[in-house]
Amino acid sequence: MSEHERTPAAGPEAAFPPAPWPDTCTTEGLHPWLEPVRAFLGRWRGRGEGSYPTLAEGFAYEQEITFSHDGRPFLHYEARAWLVDEHGTPLRPSGRETGWWRVTPEGYMEALLAHPTGIAETYTGRVTGNTVEMATEAVVRTPVAKEVTAEHRRYVLADDGTLGYATQLAGVGQPLQHHLAATLRPYPLP
Repeated sequence: MSEHERTPAAGPEAAFPPAPWPDTCTTEGLHPWLEPVRAFLGRWRGRGEGSYPTLAEGFAYEQEITFSHDGRPFLHYEARAWLVDEHGTPLRPSGRETGWWRVTPEGYMEALLAHPTGIAETYTGRVTGNTVEMATEAVVRTPVAKEVTAEHRRYVLADDGTLGYATQLAGVGQPLQHHLAATLRPYPLP
């Protein structure tokens, strides 16, 4: 019998139990080192605009970012975006990335982000009040990935409860310059 012809076992004994330490977006069990980024926890969703000199025109997008933890001293970061038209109708998937933010109680931070387009980045930066600012320390890419040499990111929790962010990008022969900006709002978890 081939692997594709197997019949799954029936009954509760066939199901895997839930993960013993699942990610959570709540502050319960939050590691003390993550206090500087406590307010970022949760799922955020909103709209933004992007541009770059190598693109024929600017673009609009929607994005969802989730910050979660499992009790250890880092945040899990996951972001996905999709392009939208002038009416907000989704056109197609766009950027996606996942990684981890490590923060010390003093606000120093390191981040590691990976993209399905063959790019991985390490960042260092600071958390100051409701602002996270970080810049790449290293960018590595697979042989067929587009050239990216540097990125700078700024995330700001505003007084109105929104999360704003902006990125600058250096790549494909261009110097570091504006690439993306968006405003996100808290979005309920499933």
